[in-house]
Amino acid sequence: MIITSQVPVNKWYDIIGEQAIADAIIDRVVHHAHRLELKGESLRKRRKPTDEIIS
Repeated sequence: MIITSQVPVNKWYDIIGEQAIADAIIDRVVHHAHRLELKGESLRKRRKPTDEIIS
Protein backbone atom coordinates (compact mmCIF):
# COMPACT_ATOMS: atom_id res chain seq x y z
CA MET A 1 0.00 0.00 0.00
CA ILE A 2 1.25 3.47 -0.84
CA ILE A 3 -0.03 6.47 1.07
CA THR A 4 0.96 9.95 0.02
CA SER A 5 0.47 13.25 1.75
CA GLN A 6 1.55 16.81 1.23
CA VAL A 7 1.44 17.28 5.00
CA PRO A 8 4.38 16.07 7.10
CA VAL A 9 3.48 13.53 9.80
CA ASN A 10 4.35 15.98 12.59
CA LYS A 11 1.60 18.32 11.30
CA TRP A 12 -1.12 15.62 11.28
CA TYR A 13 -2.05 16.45 14.89
CA ASP A 14 -2.99 19.99 13.87
CA ILE A 15 -5.12 18.78 10.97
CA ILE A 16 -6.83 15.86 12.72
CA GLY A 17 -7.42 17.86 15.88
CA GLU A 18 -8.24 15.05 18.32
CA GLN A 19 -5.00 13.87 19.98
CA ALA A 20 -6.11 10.26 20.62
CA ILE A 21 -7.38 9.78 17.07
CA ALA A 22 -4.24 11.35 15.61
CA ASP A 23 -2.08 9.02 17.72
CA ALA A 24 -4.05 5.97 16.55
CA ILE A 25 -3.86 6.95 12.88
CA ILE A 26 -0.17 7.82 12.98
CA ASP A 27 0.67 4.63 14.90
CA ARG A 28 -1.08 2.42 12.35
CA VAL A 29 0.11 4.23 9.24
CA VAL A 30 3.71 4.95 10.22
CA HIS A 31 4.55 1.81 12.23
CA HIS A 32 6.79 -0.48 10.10
CA ALA A 33 6.52 1.97 7.20
CA HIS A 34 9.24 3.20 4.89
CA ARG A 35 8.95 6.97 4.80
CA LEU A 36 10.32 9.21 2.10
CA GLU A 37 10.31 12.92 2.71
CA LEU A 38 11.05 14.93 -0.39
CA LYS A 39 12.75 18.27 -0.10
CA GLY A 40 13.27 21.03 -2.57
CA GLU A 41 11.26 23.29 -4.76
CA SER A 42 8.00 22.10 -6.25
CA LEU A 43 8.28 20.90 -9.84
CA ARG A 44 5.11 22.84 -10.59
CA LYS A 45 6.96 26.06 -9.81
CA ARG A 46 9.63 25.20 -12.38
CA ARG A 47 7.19 24.72 -15.25
CA LYS A 48 6.77 27.57 -17.67
CA PRO A 49 3.27 29.01 -17.72
CA THR A 50 1.49 27.78 -20.82
CA ASP A 51 0.01 30.10 -23.37
CA GLU A 52 -3.71 30.68 -23.23
CA ILE A 53 -5.54 27.45 -24.00
CA ILE A 54 -7.82 27.75 -27.02
CA SER A 55 -10.97 25.68 -26.74
